[in-house]
Amino acid sequence: MKWIETKKYLEKLKLDEFPQVDIIELKYPVLLCHGYGGFSMLVKPSPVHDSCMRLRSYGIHAFAPNIVPYSTISVRAEQWAERVVQLQQHYGYEKMNVIAHSMGGLDMREAITNLGIDSSVASLTTIATPHHGTSLADIVLTAPDTLKGKLSEWMDWLGESIFPSSKSDATAAVEQLSCDYVRNEFNPNTPDIEGVKYFSVSAAVGKGTGHPLSPIYRPQNQLIYQREGLNDSFVTIESAIWGKHLETQPISHLEQIEIQVSKDRKSLVDEMWRNIALNLQHEGF
Repeated sequence: MKWIETKKYLEKLKLDEFPQVDIIELKYPVLLCHGYGGFSMLVKPSPVHDSCMRLRSYGIHAFAPNIVPYSTISVRAEQWAERVVQLQQHYGYEKMNVIAHSMGGLDMREAITNLGIDSSVASLTTIATPHHGTSLADIVLTAPDTLKGKLSEWMDWLGESIFPSSKSDATAAVEQLSCDYVRNEFNPNTPDIEGVKYFSVSAAVGKGTGHPLSPIYRPQNQLIYQREGLNDSFVTIESAIWGKHLETQPISHLEQIEIQVSKDRKSLVDEMWRNIALNLQHEGF
């Protein structure tokens, strides 16, 4: 009996021949674009910094710069376009794969279609981007003017404090995330560009799924569910689908960018990011 127990213990001590993660070789480097909001910038170098470091652990040239956290799609798109040019000039890259979270996906669609950087972008993979808007924005916009005004003032102050080189406009940004704006104004004026490959990942947790969600986000998750259906507490599955839909993950909007991820759910986040990288490799990007 003791020998069996000892043998089991020794098995756990056995070293793998290659303990590191496999290298994922991509043709082009990756630019990661963050979405709306600046709270995570208070505790991280960038909202998608951890995800960037994860991609680098696979051997991928990956970058996660910052832009203004609260502003319109057009303003944010111009800043992302500048980042693309800066990276190309510094490293000599021909093209880049872009992976964009949430509003960052709309920013990059704008930059690719209307700012002339399509020749510099090989692919755009969006994660929980509201390609058809989000009713959460509609709910926020119906709040009492006094409350909405105070909240907007505070967010603009925060945005300009952590990113002083650009003026924030939190309310205008929310208006451009509304279902009506994205569906009826943004999408008709932002068609996909031939030569750029579009992929998307959606997610759903909470109401109607059986997958856990932080109690803080349950009210908005349920409100979005009542209006639109399954969602990740910010964006529905249906709204997140654009181009070639890769998968629907059972992780929340913030978990996707490695915020508030419990130990038992870390493997789900690992899987999502690895799958995105493997898809780019499979597609030849």
